[in-house]
Amino acid sequence: MNVLITGGAGFLGHKLCGALLRRGALSDAGGQLRPIQRIRLFDVVQIAPNDSRVESVVGDIANSDDVRAALGNDTDSIFHLAAVVSGEAEQDFDLGMRVNVDGTRALLEACRNLPHPPRVVFTSSLAVFGGPLPDPVPDEWPLTPQSSYGAQKAIGELLLNDMSRKGFIDGRALRLPTICVRPGKPNKAASSFLSSIIREPLNGVEAICPVEPGLRVWLLSPRRAIENLILAHELPATCFGHTRSVNVPGLSVSVGEMVQALRKIAGDAVAARVKFQRDETIERIVSSWPAAFTATLGRSLGMQADPDFASIIQAYIEDNR
Repeated sequence: MNVLITGGAGFLGHKLCGALLRRGALSDAGGQLRPIQRIRLFDVVQIAPNDSRVESVVGDIANSDDVRAALGNDTDSIFHLAAVVSGEAEQDFDLGMRVNVDGTRALLEACRNLPHPPRVVFTSSLAVFGGPLPDPVPDEWPLTPQSSYGAQKAIGELLLNDMSRKGFIDGRALRLPTICVRPGKPNKAASSFLSSIIREPLNGVEAICPVEPGLRVWLLSPRRAIENLILAHELPATCFGHTRSVNVPGLSVSVGEMVQALRKIAGDAVAARVKFQRDETIERIVSSWPAAFTATLGRSLGMQADPDFASIIQAYIEDNR
């Protein structure tokens, strides 16, 4: 099996690559388990692989020539993680469209030239929903994005669904909850603070929470995200029925409850480093996202959420400290 991970130099790309290497094999289009021979990490920056099966490929996801070169002629499976994040896509419409829409189409078009239709796992987002929503949101609810990022992800889903229908690819789009807790520095995602208010206090630094404590969010740990991405790849196409888009199970929790879980694990002094200071722009974007889903299809496929937020904090501590 030859695998391509777009956005491979990023946090999730790195985690996914490690998980695939430990797993050692993936199912091909016929369901046969085959050893992983090569993983190409495609991104705008070079990284230094520490495994002979891994290659770093530098390129632009919206450049058709770069994408074709990264794919080669023997790619069996693709995990498409490359994207401009929510806050940045909202601030820079052209950049978001170029990477999130043009880049996704360039990748899917290049797949049509491969000798065999590859399996494609696309990381979509809960941001494809928005506005007045039922609680929880059922699987069949129409896409109503209230941000440029959400609209761009919805376009990617429609492209993937139609190209799967045509037999060009064997795709599956996972509408991931917000991934928390992410290590490293804050990024330009509107949801970045959801990691910062846990990560920074644990590291002895104050963190600003730009939303009210009562705001509820839909979360998933990095561990569970990687497990669900690989599970989605391994499922046969017949599991998906009329749609290749899946609401991934998550944990519905308020920001205040997140801080309380931090307090129980790390103590009052650590939790006190979280300072509430509203930012209307961030609050408007994040509050437009749904806070709970039925995730009926995802659960029936075997996808799992985290049991509680304390377990998400513990996983972060174990994995990154």
